[in-house]
Amino acid sequence: MATNMGGSRSGDWLLSALMGLAILLTLAPVVRLLVEGVSGPAGFSLAPVAEVLAQSTTLSALWHSIFTAGVGTVISVILGGAFAFLVALTDIRAKGALVFCLMIPMMIPPQITALAWTQVMGPSSVLLKTIGLAPPLGSPQPLHSPLGIAVLLGIQHTSIVFLTLRAGLRAIPPEAVEAARISGARGLRLWWQVVLPLSVPSLAAGTAMAFVTALGNFGIPAMLGIPAGYSTLPTLIYQRLAGLGTSVLTEVAVLALLIGVVALAGVLLNRLFLRRRAYGLIGLANRPLEVSLRHLRLPVELALWLVIFAILVLPLLALAATSLVPAYGVPLNWQTISLGGWYEALFRQPVTARAFGNSFLLATGAAVVLMAISLPLAWVMLRRPNRLSRTFDLLVDLPYALPGVVLAIACILLFINLPLTDLTLYGTIWIIFIAYIARFFTVMLRPVQSALAQLDPAMEEAAQSAGASLGRRLRTIILPLTAPAAAAGAILVFLTAFNELTVSALLWSSGTETLGVVIFNLEDSGETVMASAVSVAVVGVVIVLMGAIQLASRRLPKGVVPWQN
Repeated sequence: MATNMGGSRSGDWLLSALMGLAILLTLAPVVRLLVEGVSGPAGFSLAPVAEVLAQSTTLSALWHSIFTAGVGTVISVILGGAFAFLVALTDIRAKGALVFCLMIPMMIPPQITALAWTQVMGPSSVLLKTIGLAPPLGSPQPLHSPLGIAVLLGIQHTSIVFLTLRAGLRAIPPEAVEAARISGARGLRLWWQVVLPLSVPSLAAGTAMAFVTALGNFGIPAMLGIPAGYSTLPTLIYQRLAGLGTSVLTEVAVLALLIGVVALAGVLLNRLFLRRRAYGLIGLANRPLEVSLRHLRLPVELALWLVIFAILVLPLLALAATSLVPAYGVPLNWQTISLGGWYEALFRQPVTARAFGNSFLLATGAAVVLMAISLPLAWVMLRRPNRLSRTFDLLVDLPYALPGVVLAIACILLFINLPLTDLTLYGTIWIIFIAYIARFFTVMLRPVQSALAQLDPAMEEAAQSAGASLGRRLRTIILPLTAPAAAAGAILVFLTAFNELTVSALLWSSGTETLGVVIFNLEDSGETVMASAVSVAVVGVVIVLMGAIQLASRRLPKGVVPWQN
């Protein structure tokens, strides 16, 4: 039951102001995209949709997107599912370290993932040349292919499946498994007949999230597909907009809507599948299930760490090796080792320093603004709910669920001409900032909502009866108690925004480059050594920030840090 706190006028004013701002930032771009995609010269028309869908390039890119995202999702399910079952249900050691390492690929930008893996394979691989295993010159790069794109999409989004499935597995009551054991179920039969059915909802949710995220991934298909002439919908939009500019906004709006429709179709299919598969689990079990592997524990642990080495350590080693040679393709040894690429990229190229500054300011600004908006907004939505706030609560996840390229096109359409003025935000850093706010709004709002839901309203009621105003209660009671969750959300927003490419790839202009854009452009222009140096620096920042979150996790509320139990 909602509690009336703060007086009608102050509460309604705060709700209206915050809700209006939140809707403008998050939902208005999506509405504008929809209007553009179904508008013709005489008003509503499906002619633009039919015209774009009739093009062979559209159908080809659509199939490529579905194929690479689908195969990538299968790989994510296999890897993430195996890690989730073993980490959540068995007695393997060093679980925290395993989970931390598994989370790093998700936090690394996809263009860096693609760049690192291209350094592992192919005839120009510095790592392979150094150890004498490089294929002969002229051999094809195996990753410049549909399967190569799909494999890297699968690795990139393994953590999504792992996190959602592990949460579901930890809700399975041990009593259910013990009852099955008493009835004679053992080994694989126990897993197949009891554990797997109970984990289907969370596994399906993780699968849907991985598919939608892979569908909108730009960095990996751009780095691997464009050189091979293999276009997905996000890269097709990028190529059309980069080549023809704003004259093709209606066409790219339809392409963006097409991505959104496919993504939402995947989510709806997932919900239909789960409709009859609710088992009534009641949250985290007091005593999580833990199966003893006995003599198999050491081989299983070695296998898991071997996977971590293959998907994380090996590509980062290859990336670091490439950053330390004078030219791409030269083997690394004591005679060829060089910091020239680092010096050139980080100290002589003004665009790199500018991109570091832009990414840092954009990520920090987005985190701070979202924290300032989300704390009072979440309080008002919880304490004074109405139809508008409930509707917004249902739709606020949409800008994050839709592929980033869709949101970028939506922001271009909305802000290319500001209403009632001759001003435009297109080509300025502000349009990237607003897109980040819309993209990561739910990343900040959801942890704050969860923290507020656990607070006893009696504390606020007591302060109100003592004469404390609404502002004072928010400042002295709500803010201190929700600050840990808000801080954790802010760090996650910073981590994801700092390395973002999918949105900024379509919104940047000269002077507003972000790190993701710089890395992509350096590699695209053949400056692989400098691209590798910048990438290693970015990965170092990511790992340091994740390590800081890990060290601070003991002081944060349980469940706030996603890779913590």
